[in-house]
Amino acid sequence: MSHKVVEAGSLKVGRYLIIEEEAYRIVSIEKSKSGKHGHAKARITAVGVFDGSKKSIVLPTDTKVDSPVIDKRVAQVNYITDATPPVLGLMDMESYESFEEPMPSEQAFEGKIEQGIQLEYWIVMGRKKLIRRR
Repeated sequence: MSHKVVEAGSLKVGRYLIIEEEAYRIVSIEKSKSGKHGHAKARITAVGVFDGSKKSIVLPTDTKVDSPVIDKRVAQVNYITDATPPVLGLMDMESYESFEEPMPSEQAFEGKIEQGIQLEYWIVMGRKKLIRRR
């Protein structure tokens, strides 16, 4: 699992965070000032990268948290199976590694997915996610 350690107070909207061994994208952060005997707190709301679930956590701003390292790559669609649901056969354009991924919904890709097109995908914590059409 590739990740880096950052302070909760340095996180910003749009960055990524690991909560309960899953990668989440931060959608909002509210920071409160410290009280008479307390620490400054950060209330973080995040959405899951893979499942879209929403989580809210409250942490002291000086707490160390894990942030995933995202490897952004490009793959070409080699074939599409007729199975239900369809599976895409992809080839990484840098390493020429071949792999299969389930067909995503076409609304997210602004058009039809067909053989020969290139897709951007991310490798996050050892899992692959198709992001967009190139």
